[in-house]
Amino acid sequence: MGLSTATTSVSEAIQLCVFDSRRGQQEGQELDKILFFYPADLPFTKQLYIIGLSEGLITFTRTFSPEAACEVIEAEKHSHVFFEAEQDIWMILVVEKNKELEAIWRMDALQKLLKEIHSLFLMFHGSIRLLLEKEPTGEASRSHLYSFITDYLNACQKRSALDRCCCDFLVGKKLQLPSFVDCLKERGTVQMLTIGRDAAIEVQALVRTLDSCIGNASCHSLILFQDLLVSTTLSPDDTTNLSSYAVLRLTPRVLSSGTSSWSYLIRGNAASHVAQHGGNVGNRVIRPLQHGKWSKGKDGFLETDIWGMGASGWVGSTPKICLFQTEEQMYLYVYQNKSLTLILLVPVSSVPNEELGIAIVRQHILENASLKIVKVEETLSKGWGGENAYHVGGYRYLLVDGDSQVSRASPPGKVTTLAKESLLAMSKLREKVDLEKSRAKQDSVDEEKELEVTIRAKNNAWAISRITRGKELYMVLEKANETLLYASDMVEKFSNRYCNGAFSLD
Repeated sequence: MGLSTATTSVSEAIQLCVFDSRRGQQEGQELDKILFFYPADLPFTKQLYIIGLSEGLITFTRTFSPEAACEVIEAEKHSHVFFEAEQDIWMILVVEKNKELEAIWRMDALQKLLKEIHSLFLMFHGSIRLLLEKEPTGEASRSHLYSFITDYLNACQKRSALDRCCCDFLVGKKLQLPSFVDCLKERGTVQMLTIGRDAAIEVQALVRTLDSCIGNASCHSLILFQDLLVSTTLSPDDTTNLSSYAVLRLTPRVLSSGTSSWSYLIRGNAASHVAQHGGNVGNRVIRPLQHGKWSKGKDGFLETDIWGMGASGWVGSTPKICLFQTEEQMYLYVYQNKSLTLILLVPVSSVPNEELGIAIVRQHILENASLKIVKVEETLSKGWGGENAYHVGGYRYLLVDGDSQVSRASPPGKVTTLAKESLLAMSKLREKVDLEKSRAKQDSVDEEKELEVTIRAKNNAWAISRITRGKELYMVLEKANETLLYASDMVEKFSNRYCNGAFSLD
């Protein structure tokens, strides 16, 4: 029997904060440490208590492990998840435990949530430390962080449970974190569209045409069909960040949802909180994660007023992002044709006149690439089998390639048919695997660790994990034979048929 929506509801006390341990060292200035805090209406004494406790735990654990930063502390009533986003700038997630609901959260998934927030923030706003150095009062940093993180958490109220964006966690006034029902997902990866040889040739021809539209400038492109990645010329980190943003705010599914652009948390107490720390939410703050702020123009290019006016007073200034690998500032162009989303990144340094230069680039794309875009769209549409195209009958699975940061998983609709006991078993199994991977990392093991773990769930389902040569397979088998040999045979068949034997034991 499938898992009902009520089962996934999580309402335990949760705090999420960002603080700078270098600040607020003098008595009476402790509030200077706080750069972001959720919930914003929590009394400052409580906020300072949580941050003080976190600093104490960080200092204590460094006594035993000076090189490795503290990641997770399990207390009797709470779990504390740590991420040192930048030197001495910490993101902390404190989650209250609920014994009745067993293993609700996987700590590695929660830490990856913090990492994704920071990675996306870097892409749009740059380093938090650099913002603090430019404006030592912290006003700009707080304004940007409060707007950005609350928009990141803000929910699509009109979306169904199966169609929610992967990063929308606010439902009403409740914060829902990635839980055991998400155990067959992997944050920080992209899902690729498998295409044939002829389609691949057409895509490569389109990529070359896009390069020629920019002249001598070194540009990058990323192409998605539906929410799946088709092509990229970016590094894995930049591909992941830009794909995550596209799936959140740019793809046709998001644009057609008609969601509200108003962020719940930035009102009321949150605004007051920023002001009391020296921030001013009335300042012009770019909010790239606001819902409903992108729309498709008549020429096929997506437009937004998030970035305000250009230097010449031109409304709808083209967005800029910062690449993770090179730290280069790039203009962001987005063109859409039905289910195809094309993202082009052009160096800011190569476009001296923003308004004129951007118009020229767009015109070149329309004149030279539009026919190829339509052709690629038609080819991919003919071979598209819908969201269940990659579903393998009888299996519920997750494949992860850590080197390329690519994953493939069973469609969400298929995963929801699994029983709660099956998902809890898989979540516990992944906790065990996370622990083994963390130990291997701390031990600086040079060789790729191979690992196989199998768990029998309370409902007699099998939860299976195999790791080899940087690739990971997680699988749930329900209504399977009771013998371990049967479960192992099922994995072998899956590996040989769909993974080129990557996870076979031979």
